[in-house]
Amino acid sequence: MKQSQILVVDDEKEIADLITIHLDKEGYQVFKAYNGKEAVEIVETQTIDLVILDIMMPELDGYEVTRYVRSKFNMPIIFLSAKTSDFDKVQGLVIGADDYMTKPFTPIELVARVNAHLRRYKKLNQPKSEVQAELEFGPLVISPEQRRVMIYENDIELTPKEFDILYLLASYPNKVFSVENIFKQVWGEAYLEGTNTVMVHIRTLRKKLAEGQSTSKWIKTVWGVGYSFNG
Repeated sequence: MKQSQILVVDDEKEIADLITIHLDKEGYQVFKAYNGKEAVEIVETQTIDLVILDIMMPELDGYEVTRYVRSKFNMPIIFLSAKTSDFDKVQGLVIGADDYMTKPFTPIELVARVNAHLRRYKKLNQPKSEVQAELEFGPLVISPEQRRVMIYENDIELTPKEFDILYLLASYPNKVFSVENIFKQVWGEAYLEGTNTVMVHIRTLRKKLAEGQSTSKWIKTVWGVGYSFNG
């Protein structure tokens, strides 16, 4: 089996080295970059399966790197940053990151998240034995084969996790999914109490769906239980 290749980007060499030590133990091949420009060059020249990315860096910051990567590639991106506000987390997820961890961090948890994201990424990119049908709900069209969402034929740009959440909910209209259930199915790992990752993604997903011409509320909050899709 091909060894997964991970890019670690952080202008603090000690942190990049620490992460590399733990990823090496898991059998991953690690590339390191100490600024955004180096990161882009590595992504362009190597087959990278996942990126661990700091935000505050010289040359290009993490947001700029993410925008560039997302314009061409679909691999998971995990932000690892000292910026801890909810605004920073939401901004990171909105522009295309799949996950967000704050410093100081626990290497064991970081490795667990890396493993989970790679499992899901590889599963989604396996050749499919049968074509998955498009889902249509009035003006809303969800195409799993192209990972494309349209409202009134206008493309809605979603991050990989936002698409996965929408497709999961839309595949079972009116079924209520708990936050824990959504997290387990989309992230492929055990739910951690206190995490608001799902809620942040739902919030940004709703905003993006509202950018279309439809006034329908596709995602319904079932208070105290979870979320459902209004089919």
